[in-house]
Amino acid sequence: MRSFERLRVMFGAAPQRPQVIAPEVQQVHKLKRMTKADFEALKQHARDHELVNHKWRNRRWVVLIAVNLLFTLSFWLDIQILEGSLTASRFVGFHLIDLNSALQVMLAHKHIIVNLFIGTATVFVLWVVLGGRSFCSWVCPYHLVAEWFEWLHLRLAAKKLVSDHEFHRGTRTVFWVVFSLLAVVTGYTVFETISPTGILSRALIYGPSLALGWVLLLLVFEVVYSRRAWCRYVCPIGLTYGMVGAVSPVRVQYRLEHCFHEGDCRKVCLVPHVLDVVIKGRAADLKTPIGPDCTRCGLCVDVCPSGALVFDVKGLNRLL
Repeated sequence: MRSFERLRVMFGAAPQRPQVIAPEVQQVHKLKRMTKADFEALKQHARDHELVNHKWRNRRWVVLIAVNLLFTLSFWLDIQILEGSLTASRFVGFHLIDLNSALQVMLAHKHIIVNLFIGTATVFVLWVVLGGRSFCSWVCPYHLVAEWFEWLHLRLAAKKLVSDHEFHRGTRTVFWVVFSLLAVVTGYTVFETISPTGILSRALIYGPSLALGWVLLLLVFEVVYSRRAWCRYVCPIGLTYGMVGAVSPVRVQYRLEHCFHEGDCRKVCLVPHVLDVVIKGRAADLKTPIGPDCTRCGLCVDVCPSGALVFDVKGLNRLL
């Protein structure tokens, strides 16, 4: 039932308070009392003992840059290791096709293309294991660029030069349906034409094009008007991979007993609704896996001063 609730939230529904809370969890909630001074002391302790760091963010940046550079080097040096782009590629002979792109193509052609279906199998299994939205934060080049521009947005917002305008999260689900219908009606993969993920991937490999102007406009919009708007409210790729990775054994796990509810994790999260469970009184269990809309970026794990958020592999009983 809770898995269904997490999927519902991914499609845009507001997180709900749990109806049933385990007795031991109620006891933990009752015992927790912390003042603002306690919060500050906890954060200072974390800084002094280097508990707050950028370990997972740095690892993620290295992986993301390495994957995209491998595409570029394979093309320019003709070494044929990772050929193509993120939309469709071949890794040492294995065909890899982006799941959302494959869906768009099959909708446009109005039938299942066998070769395309085969090419998605490896990718499907990979992201079922690693967690679908891991693609967003560990592979997508637009995610990295938008993350850097987000820093500029936050600096300007702190000086009250800009403000963040939020949209309903269900907007992304609407766009997913709209792009799918456009593919069926027009026979053309409309989304692939405007996808900053595909545009940046092709630009890195084959050279820049005028389409980069569209990417720049998106980034400017996110800086001056709506923080991370494309990833949060428009891009259907995240929704497609979120559905695929809903049962992934690799996830971020929340441990209530370690949490002091200081809220830094929600401030850095791209999709803060997935961390609704960290709000005091919202946890129904002592240990809770974060929902399928989580990108597994690790920012919350890095910033948590008490170790309440950790990477976990289901069934292995060990933390990463």
